[in-house]
Amino acid sequence: MKQAKYMYRSEGQLRLYEFTSEGPRGSVKKIVEYTETNTVNVYNLAFGDYDQVTRSFNDLSITDNGDSSKVLATVASTIFAFVEKYPDAWITATGSTVVRTRLYRMGITNNLAEISEEFVIFGYNSQGQWEEFVVDKDYQAFLLTKKNNWLAI
Repeated sequence: MKQAKYMYRSEGQLRLYEFTSEGPRGSVKKIVEYTETNTVNVYNLAFGDYDQVTRSFNDLSITDNGDSSKVLATVASTIFAFVEKYPDAWITATGSTVVRTRLYRMGITNNLAEISEEFVIFGYNSQGQWEEFVVDKDYQAFLLTKKNNWLAI
């Protein structure tokens, strides 16, 4: 994505990424994690603030560091790295709250032209079905994969 983003680090399997948000609230370590689901080649994308005490991340925390666009662009950039290593992957994501899911939808909408160059994206609608992403429509979750995976079905 062409937006500003943070540099991130990852472990060798490219399933766990970390970066630091910088802003008025200070430096906040963020974690992005891709975990396998019960469906072959489908991975869940999760991210949040790293909690030093629990040594895990909190996807409900509100950093309010004034850099949400940069954070979302950084999370999106990890998708490109992840699918480079796992080209057959389908990635599912949903916000930990309705408000965050709406924020993700807006981020997808604002970058849809660029996303659509390499990926096909779906939304899980209120009727409980996956459909190709429609701008300004509310979804409960999102699913994306490289275009060549979708065309192969």
